[in-house]
Amino acid sequence: MTETFNPGPDAVEIIEREECFRGFYRLDRFHLRHRQFSGEMGPVLRRELFIRHDAVCVLPYDAVTDSVVLIEQFRVGAMHKATNPWLVELVAGLIDKHEEPDEVALREAEEEAGLTLTSLWPITRYFPSPGGSDEFVHLFLGRCDSAGVGGIHGLEEEGEDIRVQVWPFEDALQAVKDGKINNAASIIALQWLALNRAEVRGLWG
Repeated sequence: MTETFNPGPDAVEIIEREECFRGFYRLDRFHLRHRQFSGEMGPVLRRELFIRHDAVCVLPYDAVTDSVVLIEQFRVGAMHKATNPWLVELVAGLIDKHEEPDEVALREAEEEAGLTLTSLWPITRYFPSPGGSDEFVHLFLGRCDSAGVGGIHGLEEEGEDIRVQVWPFEDALQAVKDGKINNAASIIALQWLALNRAEVRGLWG
């Protein structure tokens, strides 16, 4: 078994922290040093950290019809790196103070897709980009009835313009293989469902 590095509580020394920008998100700059694998403290490093709320992503799944509900919306981060910056994604939202991840999953399913989720199945929790961001994602599978689901949704006051579509699961998985679905949460959730679909359908079908 591979040994895990356990650096201890004094492994990181923050020498200076400055706030560089505060808007909808925040950017801080750190001057720090950390303990190395040798046990010695390393050199002083300068690192910028993108600070944002933790997030919840949920893949709505209809186990009876073996279908998933996916949304499509414009993403500024994909604007200059994709031929089409309208990405096919999961229902998602940021966690506000005093909210639990499962509460966010239920709320966002209603706001973004007009869906009522009747059960949540935790898939995993992960850091999407810990080299420069402190975001932490809670990923769920949500049980739903996909009959009649679709159309344009989202909160007008937040400028949301979200198209909702029901996909046969196999079509969604093929879109991952073809690179048409190209964001991390969607890829992880659909691949997880591919591995666990028989169990999920046995309980939810």
